[in-house]
Amino acid sequence: MQSRFTGEKTETEARNDQTSGPRYTRDNNVLSLEQRKFYEENGFLIIKNLVSDADITRFRNEFERICRNEVKPTGLRIMRDVTIAKSEYTLNEKVVTKIQDFQEDEELFRYCTLPEILKYVECFTGPNIMAMHTMLINKPPDTGKKTSRHPLHQDLHYFPFRPSNDIVCAWTAMEHVDRNNGCLVVLPGTHKGTLKLHDYPQWEKGVNMLYHGIQDYDENSERIHLVMEKGDTVFFHPLLIHGSGRNQTQGFRKAISCHFADANCHYIDVKGTSQEKIEKEVITIMKKFQETKGWTMKDVWRFRARLVKGERINL
Repeated sequence: MQSRFTGEKTETEARNDQTSGPRYTRDNNVLSLEQRKFYEENGFLIIKNLVSDADITRFRNEFERICRNEVKPTGLRIMRDVTIAKSEYTLNEKVVTKIQDFQEDEELFRYCTLPEILKYVECFTGPNIMAMHTMLINKPPDTGKKTSRHPLHQDLHYFPFRPSNDIVCAWTAMEHVDRNNGCLVVLPGTHKGTLKLHDYPQWEKGVNMLYHGIQDYDENSERIHLVMEKGDTVFFHPLLIHGSGRNQTQGFRKAISCHFADANCHYIDVKGTSQEKIEKEVITIMKKFQETKGWTMKDVWRFRARLVKGERINL
């Protein structure tokens, strides 16, 4: 387990901690007191060796089948790096950087239903669990243009549902990840803040579609690089500021993830908020795949959402 990182607190924050108790975790017999305190303070928690090698091999094989066009799940989106998006390369795993929305692929969706994953998810969401956003990331070797980076961001920027404390991401390394191949980097404790303004960073050589970043943050904030082994899984809060660096190796860095939410969460209207711009961009992209006349971001996420445990209530 990572060492504990602490930050200074105001008198009000300290008093709230004493009076309100845990804010980000639920009473259960799964998390130890130390683990629970760590997540409360830092907004993330790594569980070592959680997903088996056999399951990861199956997920990798299904990813390769999708890349070979052997299976075409409904709603699945295949993404390429900005440097190769307009190339004429035949679709294969060396040009696919990410597949999103695999909720209709029964083999990959098994990840979202693994008992070992849901056991921990329930510590954050409660017993009625929705899978809201699914991804398998295939971070490519950087071409030298630094486009394999992912800017620092908060996942809540993309989500039109609340409350944020009832949402958690499970992110599983499919192989060893470290700074050389672009592991996750987190700013511990930032989950206690608010949703910040996001936009495309002003990087040379381009930025991948929808890779928005925070426009204003303290560059001197403590950063933790999450070195993980195959099967290790990090659970983190949707307001936690995080990103990833370049993949400076010759291999592809794979990870599989899902954002889960309490089925009691509710949708919000993002019109007039900092999320209005991302809503327009998401709807524009969705038009390429299906009829979206009159859709809002709420409709997009209803399309993506799938029940994994308990009862489907609001989402």
